[in-house]
Amino acid sequence: MKLFLVILIGMVAITGEKTIYDFSKNDNASGWQVINDGVMGGMSKGYLAINNAGNGLFHGYVSLENNGGFSSVRYRCEQVNVSPYSTAVIRLKGDGKRYQFRVKTNREDRHAYIQYFNTTGDWQLIEIDLDKMYPTFRGRQLNMPNYPVYKLEEVAFLIANKRAEAFQLEIDYIRLR
Repeated sequence: MKLFLVILIGMVAITGEKTIYDFSKNDNASGWQVINDGVMGGMSKGYLAINNAGNGLFHGYVSLENNGGFSSVRYRCEQVNVSPYSTAVIRLKGDGKRYQFRVKTNREDRHAYIQYFNTTGDWQLIEIDLDKMYPTFRGRQLNMPNYPVYKLEEVAFLIANKRAEAFQLEIDYIRLR
């Protein structure tokens, strides 16, 4: 009976949730980095700050000038074993625009695995099937398998809707389930 309980508790722990980042438990955004299209000559401006509610606020303006058109924010974490999980769960409040959720198995990889999601302007729980995330590099889908769901070293959000626009994405947490 004791062995059964130990196994059962272990299964619950394995199949539970793993928090990648929770803004309410961090008083700053120092582990996050904004990357705009300025790396390619663009003029977009994105920022990340902690708002009064304690959430991460990724906001700014996407410009199409000088062949620009994107803004992103990334968090590089210690390597996470993702194999017990199948879904990324993100609590956020958007602005009615479309964004990408991005992950990397190795922070040094040039490609990322992505999935698009739409925001409504209200608080949402976005659920993304990890095995459906597909590889891209500079906006082009690569001829490689989908995300292998075994490790994670980086998560990111990106906006690139091929139009000049202001944006605002308020992020509460990112978890795996």
